[in-house]
Amino acid sequence: MELWGGMLRTFLSGLGRRGGTRGWAFSSWRPHRPLDGLLNATELVSHWTAVFEKRGIPEARESSEYIVAHVLGAKTFQSLRPVLWTQPLTPWQLQCIQELSSCRLQRMPVQYILGEWDFQGLSLKMAPPVFIPRPETEELVEWVLEEVAQRPRAVGAQGGPLILEVGCGSGAISLSLLSQLPQSRVIAVDKGEAAICLTHENAQRLQLQDRIRIVPLDVTLEGSWAHLLPWGPMGLVVSNPPYVFRQDMEQLAPEIRSYEDPAALDGGEKGMDVITHILALAPRLLKDSGSIFLEVDPRHPELVGSWLQSQPDLSLDLVAVRRDFCERPRFLHIRRSGPRRGCPADAWPGPQPARVPG
Repeated sequence: MELWGGMLRTFLSGLGRRGGTRGWAFSSWRPHRPLDGLLNATELVSHWTAVFEKRGIPEARESSEYIVAHVLGAKTFQSLRPVLWTQPLTPWQLQCIQELSSCRLQRMPVQYILGEWDFQGLSLKMAPPVFIPRPETEELVEWVLEEVAQRPRAVGAQGGPLILEVGCGSGAISLSLLSQLPQSRVIAVDKGEAAICLTHENAQRLQLQDRIRIVPLDVTLEGSWAHLLPWGPMGLVVSNPPYVFRQDMEQLAPEIRSYEDPAALDGGEKGMDVITHILALAPRLLKDSGSIFLEVDPRHPELVGSWLQSQPDLSLDLVAVRRDFCERPRFLHIRRSGPRRGCPADAWPGPQPARVPG
């Protein structure tokens, strides 16, 4: 998790990551003056682009196009039927556009304003303060899919990989993998109640609920890994964890600082707090030669490599680093090389998911 043009590729990547909900108070802001007369969609886009630019809203045209298209029932302005570009809008449509644009003037992200966003071709519900999936994370999913496709299948093997996602947020990673790996199953964990609820809702929305277990869990708590052991050894662990260096938190864009959960962003002093917990629990959970795929800060590959070298008992090797679309080292592939510690035989406890045909 694509996002709206260059702005979100800038402020939602790198430092542009994850914040709280303190931007919800609109009482101090006066609504923009209502528009007089009937205007068409093209004129509305031009009008709100000018307003956004005057108020310093990033990617003013993209924001106005998404809002106008949404009110007219389309995902993008370009996908509107041409007749709607010049057809006068109704008073109700004008009011809706004004209200949504007022939220954008408060620096609310477009994803929250629209209430949904596409990720890997899936339409996902979005709601604050749950972390908004970034475009880089689509690349992480694509890398995981490539690696799974290249792995040899054991003779007589049934089904796909059992995947653990740490920090599921909206469910974007888990649900994308499930949709493209029809024999796979996922355990998705998050410590945030809002994230757990939103992943449940998106799984139901996409009819993938039978192949996912969504577990409220904080992996930084001592012994948390024990709650995951009964599910059986995992083939993959995937995570886009909180990785912002604490000193960088105040530099995040207002869209992030004011609306997204800071716990989904703040990775501690060196952005490694949750990353090291994931790496420490992984050897207990992964199958032989199981893999961990992480999205990280560009400064982290070197830090993670050094940390793994200092923890030889984990038997984890950093085997690959991949760059994002901005050519920054963003993704890590780490593989378990030693014997599994403490995992039971394959298991999928609780109510059994529907059997996948094939």
